[in-house]
Amino acid sequence: MGLIVFSAAMAFLESAVVIYLRKLYYPCGFSFPIVIVDGLVAVTEVARELATLIMLVAVSFLAGGCGRRKFAVFFLAFGVWDLFYYFWLWLFLGWPSSLLLWDVLFLIPVPWLGPVLAPCLVSLTMILISAHTLWRQERKASVVFKSIDFLLAGVATIALFLSFTWNFRIVLNEEVPTSFPWFLFLPALGIIWGAYLCRALSQGRTRERSKE
Repeated sequence: MGLIVFSAAMAFLESAVVIYLRKLYYPCGFSFPIVIVDGLVAVTEVARELATLIMLVAVSFLAGGCGRRKFAVFFLAFGVWDLFYYFWLWLFLGWPSSLLLWDVLFLIPVPWLGPVLAPCLVSLTMILISAHTLWRQERKASVVFKSIDFLLAGVATIALFLSFTWNFRIVLNEEVPTSFPWFLFLPALGIIWGAYLCRALSQGRTRERSKE
């Protein structure tokens, strides 16, 4: 519970900065094309995003435990932080009015773009899988992954990264995005869910049979 409260509070700080920036650069409301900010603000934004990642990693190490637990804590904190980030923006700005509205999601190493629905689906996936992983660890029944699982996760992660950075030139060219590569995004998310559920269910059945 403490991790969730921390992540939600951290998301509020993140959204507060974005609220200030939008009031300064988008007084009539956030929309594309993106306003190119000055150099110092741009550098500060990139540094802020990097600091956010460092904070989330630090929390996962402070949680202790094995490497698998640290990864699960990081993903849980990241997912909660991201969902609450959009919740706070909606609460204070009424944005997004739709999950299909486009947003600039990240800036490292290039701008990430996509409908709000896309990062929310990723965050929900991170929360559910990491929460289940931590629950299994508490029951001393951790999911044991194999090399193929890591290979599939790597391929899916690359596909997700490509889907979010597919339109990064739109920001640089001050254009309006029109299409998101769902053909990359949805299969990647499906691979993650499929690999995890297959491994967790198969190992769960094996443990049940061993108890008989």
